Amino acid sequence: MHRREAPRWALAPLLMLTVLVGCGSAAQMRSPALASSPSGPSAGGSRSRRSSASRSAAKAVTGESSEVRRLVELGKPIYCAGRRGDELALTFDDGPGPYTRLVIAKLRKHRVHATFFVVGRNIALYAGATRQERSLGAVGDHTFTHPLLTALPRGQAEAQIARTQAALARASGGPVFLFRPPYGGRNATIDSIARADGLLEVLWSVDSQDSLGASYAQIERNVIAGLRPGAIILMHENRGQTVRALLKIFAALQRKHLRAVSVPRLLTDDPPSAAHVRAEGAGCGVRAGTLAGG
Repeated sequence: MHRREAPRWALAPLLMLTVLVGCGSAAQMRSPALASSPSGPSAGGSRSRRSSASRSAAKAVTGESSEVRRLVELGKPIYCAGRRGDELALTFDDGPGPYTRLVIAKLRKHRVHATFFVVGRNIALYAGATRQERSLGAVGDHTFTHPLLTALPRGQAEAQIARTQAALARASGGPVFLFRPPYGGRNATIDSIARADGLLEVLWSVDSQDSLGASYAQIERNVIAGLRPGAIILMHENRGQTVRALLKIFAALQRKHLRAVSVPRLLTDDPPSAAHVRAEGAGCGVRAGTLAGG
C-alpha cells in the first residue's frame, strides 16, 4: 500500500515558514548586537546566569548601595575610599559643556567609567548629554548656577541644590544621590542640607588643577601622581587641556593595574570606615583649607 503524497498547494505554507526561519537565523548571525547579546543563541545554558550577573554589575556601578546610604547617614563629606582594592574614581565637574561629547567618546572608547557633577543650568544646553554620562558611571548635583554655597543664606543654598537634583533626575533618567559643592565650599549648614536631601557629599583627594589653568602636561602629572587605590580625582569636562590629557591618564591606569569606576561603585566595593570619614580630608592626605578647584 502506497502513502498518498500531499498536494503541492498544501506544502507551500511549510516551505514559506522554512524560508522565514532561515532568514531570521541569518539576520541574527549578521547582527553584532544580537550575536554578542547574552540572551542570544550563543548564551546557551548560561543565559540566566549572565543576565543576573549583568544586572548585579549595573546595580553596583550606578545604584545607591547600602554602603552609600550608610555614608549619607554620617552627614560628612567623602574625600576618598578605603584604599584596599585596585579601584579609584575619575570625576568631572561643571558640565555639560562644549567638550562633553569628546570626553564621553574617549571614556567609551577606552572603557573607562567616571562620575559627572552637573551644573543645573547647563542641562538644557546639551540635550541627552546627562543620560550618556549616567551610562558611563554616575551623575551628581553640582548646584544650579555654581555659587559659593557658604556665602548664601540657607534657603538659597537649599534651592540651588534641590532644583538641580530634580532637574538632573529628569534629564538623566534616574535618581540623584551624589552632591559636590562648588569650590569645595561647605560647612555644617551645607552638610546638613545635603543629608536632609539624601545626598552624599563627595569632595576629592587629588586635584588636577585644570580649573586653575594647568597645561595638559601639568594635568597629566598632577593626576598620574595621585593614581592610587581609593583616590577620588577632580577634573572638569569643560576644559580642552583636560580632554587632551586623558589618553596619558588612561595609559597610566593600565600601567599601575588600576581601574577607574564610578563613585558609587568605588564606595560600595571599598568603603571608608566611619572613623576615616569623621577625620574628613585628613584621612585621605588632604590638608584643611586646600580645596578650591570644584
